[in-house]
Amino acid sequence: MRTVKFSVVFFVCAYLVLISGCGSELKDCRLQNRTHQQTISELEAKVKTTELGLDQCNRKLNTADDTCNIEKDMLQQQIAALEEDLTRRKSLITRMQEQLLGAVPLPVELSTMLEDFAKENEMVTYDASRGVVKFKSDLLFEVGSDKVASTAAQAVKSLCSILNSERAKDFDIIIAGHTDDIPIGKPATRAKHPTNWHLSAHRAISVLNLMAGDKIDSRRMSVRGFGQYWPIEPNKPNKGGNPKNRRVEIYIVPRGT
Repeated sequence: MRTVKFSVVFFVCAYLVLISGCGSELKDCRLQNRTHQQTISELEAKVKTTELGLDQCNRKLNTADDTCNIEKDMLQQQIAALEEDLTRRKSLITRMQEQLLGAVPLPVELSTMLEDFAKENEMVTYDASRGVVKFKSDLLFEVGSDKVASTAAQAVKSLCSILNSERAKDFDIIIAGHTDDIPIGKPATRAKHPTNWHLSAHRAISVLNLMAGDKIDSRRMSVRGFGQYWPIEPNKPNKGGNPKNRRVEIYIVPRGT
């Protein structure tokens, strides 16, 4: 019995020490976030430059029927190097964005509830190491739309019941929309969502509105739209897309993150 009491006291003391240090570290965290964001912006600019270079090389290769094999080989090597550089930069952006979003493991009881929720819904996966619930956009939304499909509304409602529970009340919610790299094609769709960036943000807002309707406190929620710039797997060549990159991620983070 004494051992149990000692363990509880030790844990509480350790927690209080941790909390007392948060205030003094908050300024440093904000500074680090600003530095991260600046680095991310620089990397995104370099990604766009690399994508342009890669597109030019592919065009040259596609029109190089009369070019000697040596020049073709050089173009192919250049394309391979650009693709490798692109993958590396995008991977780094992803890791730094995750740090900004504050993805962290959740308390065991809350994490278990979310794991059970994911097992019951084919459109959902849950990453326990980061506290992230992922919805597959192809099942969550109507095609080319930001309207949540009627078949998906119940899954969002079930998630809201977990996020409104006592175990989750001290956590905020970040809703992040993502697309693949297939450009918006239909004129009617482009009129509402001019780019993939718009579509990803609009879809995140739709999920937020649905969750607000299920009595999630709006002060706990925020949205992000990443468009095509945060893929979890490579898209097919020539803007061929990848269904796994079309998703909405819900980050459950400590209050104030």
